[in-house]
Amino acid sequence: MTTHHTVNTLTCAIVLALASQHAVAEQAKKPATDKVERIIVSGTPAGIGVRKIDASYAVTNIDAAQIIKLSPKSTADLFKAVPGVWVESSGGESGANVFVRGFPGGGDAPFLTLSLEGSPVYPAPTLSFLENSSLFRIDETIETMEALRGGPNPVLSNGQPGLTTNFRLKRGSEDTQGMFKYTTSDYDLQRVDAVLSGEITDDLYFMVGGYVKSSPGIRDAGFTSEKGSQFTINITKELDNGEMNFYTRQTDDHGAWYLPTPLNVDGIDAQYTQLGTLNRQATIFTGPNAQAHDIDLGDGRGWDGHVSGGSIKLEFDNGWQFIDRFNITKGDANTFGLVPNGSATTIGEVADNGQTAFGAVTDTEYASDTAIQQLGRWVVLKEISSFTNDLAFSKQFGDLSATFGYYTASTSASDWWSLGNTAYHVLEAGGESLNGIACNQSTDGCGFNYDISSTGDARTNAFYLTGQYKFADVFTLDLGVRKENHDVQYSVDEDLDGIITKSVDYDESKTSWTTGLNYSINDDMGVFARFNRGYKMPYFDDFRDNFDAYKGGEKLIKEVTQGELGYKLISDSTDFYATFFVNEVKGDTFVSRPGVPAEILTNEAYGVELDYNFNHQSGFSVNLNSTIQETEITESPANKGNEAQRQPKWQVRVTPSYDFEIDGMYATLYGTLSAVDDRFGNNENTVALDGYEKVDLGFILEPMEGIKLQLAIDNLTDEQGITEGDPRNADAPNGRYIMPRTTRLSVSYAF
Repeated sequence: MTTHHTVNTLTCAIVLALASQHAVAEQAKKPATDKVERIIVSGTPAGIGVRKIDASYAVTNIDAAQIIKLSPKSTADLFKAVPGVWVESSGGESGANVFVRGFPGGGDAPFLTLSLEGSPVYPAPTLSFLENSSLFRIDETIETMEALRGGPNPVLSNGQPGLTTNFRLKRGSEDTQGMFKYTTSDYDLQRVDAVLSGEITDDLYFMVGGYVKSSPGIRDAGFTSEKGSQFTINITKELDNGEMNFYTRQTDDHGAWYLPTPLNVDGIDAQYTQLGTLNRQATIFTGPNAQAHDIDLGDGRGWDGHVSGGSIKLEFDNGWQFIDRFNITKGDANTFGLVPNGSATTIGEVADNGQTAFGAVTDTEYASDTAIQQLGRWVVLKEISSFTNDLAFSKQFGDLSATFGYYTASTSASDWWSLGNTAYHVLEAGGESLNGIACNQSTDGCGFNYDISSTGDARTNAFYLTGQYKFADVFTLDLGVRKENHDVQYSVDEDLDGIITKSVDYDESKTSWTTGLNYSINDDMGVFARFNRGYKMPYFDDFRDNFDAYKGGEKLIKEVTQGELGYKLISDSTDFYATFFVNEVKGDTFVSRPGVPAEILTNEAYGVELDYNFNHQSGFSVNLNSTIQETEITESPANKGNEAQRQPKWQVRVTPSYDFEIDGMYATLYGTLSAVDDRFGNNENTVALDGYEKVDLGFILEPMEGIKLQLAIDNLTDEQGITEGDPRNADAPNGRYIMPRTTRLSVSYAF
């Protein structure tokens, strides 16, 4: 896209959203309702609810009805609706890359914490081949999601300085309610969701729900590459002076891992997947004795485990409150995939006879001009567990309130990796490996190999104190401080020979702080300012990737300083937040692949976020979220002055919706326009990734009470936008495309 084109796209989108207050539709679905007070729990000590208009930071709320319209294909896909967040969810259900407004990162989601009912599902934001959203699946049991960028984040919970997304489960009530939903698609998705809630006995309520699903995948692998199930129970007991809540979420869900494909080979479908029936089964060799392992790459990436927890909230006399929240996560988060290694070539360039090679499965003879590429059979077995507890006492002293809290977390991970195992494969969907190429028959493969076994334990203990003082009726000052101790024990056996090559005994402490001032112009409008400093503490892979630096005395702690200045408007029909931000991240490290020396960087960024919702009584509504930013690497051995990799200068997402009636039936027509600017695929800024635009369209019809039909078309124009290049080899002409056009149809019955 040209600069003129991208600027016009952004300008038109913002004008469309802000002008929507004057739009008048011809028919109304429902009359306007009275103003509903919006209460948030994100950014508050131990989840004590506050009015959104009173908060001195910006929070994005997405409820169940909005989630239905957004039709996310994965949990990370939903985060695209949050300003200041850039999401690359083109890898499938798991393994997304999530970047926060100007924060550096080369992959995964180093500055994302995903919480359930206010507790982190896993305290480490990112481990290699595991980011938080991979452990969580969206279904009909979700009531709402809150997303907080910056703000008081560095002081509360696990001290995440970047983005915290908190999902809240539906709860039971005195009325028995339920829903059954069937979904299919043009890629043969078969999915059934169900949820039921109600009262067990006086003041004791339940919610149960979940799903089962299967499909060959959005990028057809030729077999059932996507399959899974999930079951959730949520129990709430109301007490005379509070409530108790307990939940468990059992998930077993796996899908193909979609990886970068060649960008410069004619005749190759941009949306094909390397995985197929001719290559999903393979034998790899590990360790000094070349031990053979039979693997099934069809297992893909996923999560087989549980996330369980609960809370107790009590109110006492004289303004005292007590809240305790805990969470337990345990399971396996394994990864199997075919990973490209370098550029595409032809059989004639590498065949033993210089002319032809033969399919290892079909024995087909392939000519010398046949396009081929090295694909690694990567296997990562990862067993994780964690326990978190967040306890807080609060006291109200007139216009002053104070909270004292204690957060603790224990985190464990045991890994077995075999990376590399590279062989030449035919460049086509599910292309087979080849005989007649010498390295294909070698136990060492055609490229690098990296095999490890590792085990790690980490423990965090943090005390935090927050205070809030309201004065002159319109000003609210809040302060927070956190003292955190973080210790890690970690060991690695590289080469799988029983010899520990790296060991870590780490114990460090840091103090984070935040301060904010809110000015209430009136009941609907306010401005706020905030400044904070927080830290991202290292976990297991940080030490392995940067072991020489660690042994040399580096603490491997990322220091994050942020400033925010915001305007907010919350009225009967409008929510609008405009937030100017500045960030500095010191001590960031980037490793393209295991064994490669790390870059140590300092990044700075500034920009503005727009978060806008408008709902007219006519039935017309619109949502806008947009981010405009400038990023710069200010300290680097070789890349000083460059832009941060994979961070667009601007992005915008506009979702208009119109509710109306057809012969007594309620209907909703909605769509989403997404546009993103160009980015660089590497810190050297030598690989440019073109911007793109994407259009989604949907229609909901309620032909009778309780029945709902939904048709959702994603990527209507089948745009072939690229989210990333090849993070393991930036110079290789490989890239990962956004998902192709898909159509989904669902039928649900609610009672």
